[in-house]
Amino acid sequence: MVAAAGFPRAHGTALLGVATAVALLAGALVVHALPVLPPRWLDGTFALLGAVLLARPRGRAIGFLLLGFAWCAFRTDLAMESRLPRALEGRDFTLTGVVDGLPRTRAGATSLQFRIEQATLDEAPLDLRGLVRLSWYDDAPPDLAACTGWRLRARLKRPRGLVNRGGYDSERQALERGVVAGGYVRDAEAAEFLGTRPLCVDGLRGRLAAEIAARVPDAHDAALLRAFSVGDTRGLAAADWDTARINGVSHLLAISGFHVGIAAVFGALLVRLPWRLRPRLGLVLPLPVAQAAAALAVAFGYGLLAGSSLPTVRTLLMIAVVTLTRFGRRQGSGPHGLALALIAILAFDPLATLAPGFWLSFAGVAVLMFCLVRGEAGVWGYVRGLGAIQLAMTVTLLPLTVWFFGQASLVGAASNLVAVPVVSFLVVPLCLLGLAALLTVPPLATPVLLLAGWANHGQWWLLERLAALPGAHWYLPDVSLWALAAASLGAMWMFLPRGVPLRPLGAVLFLPLLLPLRSTPAPGAFEVHVIDVGQGLAVLVRTAGHALLYDAGARYPSEFDLGEAAVLPTLRALGVRRLDRIIASHGDNDHAGGVPAVAREHPEADVLAGEPGRLPIASAQCEAGQAWEWDGVAFRILHPDTVAIAATHKGSDNDRSCVLLVTGAGGRLLATGDISRRVEPRVAAELPPGPAPVLLVPHHGSRTSSGADFIAALDPPLAIISAAWRSRFGHPHPEVVARYRDGGVPFANTAEAGAVEIDFPIGSPPSITARERERQRRHWRE
Repeated sequence: MVAAAGFPRAHGTALLGVATAVALLAGALVVHALPVLPPRWLDGTFALLGAVLLARPRGRAIGFLLLGFAWCAFRTDLAMESRLPRALEGRDFTLTGVVDGLPRTRAGATSLQFRIEQATLDEAPLDLRGLVRLSWYDDAPPDLAACTGWRLRARLKRPRGLVNRGGYDSERQALERGVVAGGYVRDAEAAEFLGTRPLCVDGLRGRLAAEIAARVPDAHDAALLRAFSVGDTRGLAAADWDTARINGVSHLLAISGFHVGIAAVFGALLVRLPWRLRPRLGLVLPLPVAQAAAALAVAFGYGLLAGSSLPTVRTLLMIAVVTLTRFGRRQGSGPHGLALALIAILAFDPLATLAPGFWLSFAGVAVLMFCLVRGEAGVWGYVRGLGAIQLAMTVTLLPLTVWFFGQASLVGAASNLVAVPVVSFLVVPLCLLGLAALLTVPPLATPVLLLAGWANHGQWWLLERLAALPGAHWYLPDVSLWALAAASLGAMWMFLPRGVPLRPLGAVLFLPLLLPLRSTPAPGAFEVHVIDVGQGLAVLVRTAGHALLYDAGARYPSEFDLGEAAVLPTLRALGVRRLDRIIASHGDNDHAGGVPAVAREHPEADVLAGEPGRLPIASAQCEAGQAWEWDGVAFRILHPDTVAIAATHKGSDNDRSCVLLVTGAGGRLLATGDISRRVEPRVAAELPPGPAPVLLVPHHGSRTSSGADFIAALDPPLAIISAAWRSRFGHPHPEVVARYRDGGVPFANTAEAGAVEIDFPIGSPPSITARERERQRRHWRE
């Protein structure tokens, strides 16, 4: 019908493929926008209705949309159902299975993915299969490696992460990657090694990574080559990821679809030589067909070494489409091939649409196909064309990058202009040759890998200099869906072919990305954000023109830092570009561990601390009586009285916590750190007359705090508990919860609500305006 309407048949087929892919994708998107999954009977009804509509030409688009919805909803329901049952959280299980991927060893712990083959609870079989994320604390056994089988005891819980504005959604990632539980190994000495599984690609990846490290003397060069060669990023430091992120080259740092595409080209070029030497081979198998087959074979082998990530699978599917069209003597268009790859992924794994890489990879290829035209001939034309491609990729993917990550690289086009050719023509081909040599003639691998290391060393030196340029990288506040749509439209408009009018005006549609979703409080009012940091505390207080951070969560020996992972993303998402003051209530890690990371990004902030000597950065002693005012909001330190503490030599470190009172025109906030019942009467006595304050519950609801007299004296209209889900310390203690309930005090717990936002407006009582688990409610949310 399309051909009859005036389109060539090839164009009609391509349009039909694109329309089908878009409709299926739209159905999956509708599922992911739902707060809860539909019942299975509705999935079946939609699938049946969609199949009926496919028989009607005018109903095919709706039919494919319904089929996409039903298939994605059904697969998502199965994935959620496969998770550890809620009633069994916190129990110890005996697991038999194999280490999936490459374990990562850090100070004090080894993290790994474990694929369960058999599970028992209290010696009874349990229907639990899939991936679990485990931590093996202290010293893991030397046999713990990829592809090794184990029988071990582990304490498990369902995948559950922190929920903040701007924070990384680990629960969404767990669903996308098929993770059914998380936990840690118990009774490590009783773990039983069951041998190494044969024919396991991850084991080969680990051995090749070790060979590369042994042959390249510079540890940093070796770490980068391991990432390029076998997707092993364990040797990369946080600074390396920062450099890559600032330059917009994170997609180059580990094996991605880009690398697999280069490998495919490399394989196709290798085939040309024998066909050129023996032209008669073309009579047996035409050169284009042979090249397509070789490209698929080399790409498939390299993709296995990459760990078969989504971008890798997407590229392999596209190469497979090209191969099939070559074998079938058909001429396939780029959009048609992209559409077929999209349909294949949606059919194979519709949950892949949850991954940012899915959108970035498909959007990047689609934009290049639709917005770029053939460039000029010659070397200068090639250079200009490459520059245009990198500029187009940087600008067109900017809206999606801001949507998913809240950041933008302003040197990305220049960085990719250098990095892409170096990686394409030097690093990846040399890595491929090095891997081939390691597998066949190991002595020949050393000079090849050294050459690749030198090439990459020079490239990385330049990327570090570009990352250090002022303004090279920007963080942006949370953006709305309409701002994303406007910026995406503007990006496509800017790179439409020449002759389209007013193309530069597309840049105007990027402006909504710069606008924060919420305004700052009025003078005299303030707002409070209790950030979800698990076991710890971090609180942002904002006035009309100032911002204060009270504590910043923990930093663990594994180098996981809540200051970087939760606090800073929240500040960026809220548009807080300047911190005026940081208060570390006391020196305990769950309060002060993240302070250095925040202070590094906000050197303008002065730092007060209850225990300055326990902080690794310079800070001043916070002292009872200190007071200041910002924008009509008064701040006052009520505790500690360091003179009295020094005179008596009594009190725990917790009792040295800075207690902060914030007073606005519409209410008050009392932040208490980890004080115990021993000093609570003193704090209550120091509280000046005024409205009852909203209370940040002392010590996460520990039974050593929140005495009944203290609660009665304050009579808070609202209490906020900052605690971890299924806290190993038992916070909040049931007795403490009962005290607040007996006192008629409503409370919210970050373990259940995620981050909590409280408004203190003028003329109205303070109230909770957002619980992030409710505001960001999705079907994958626990």
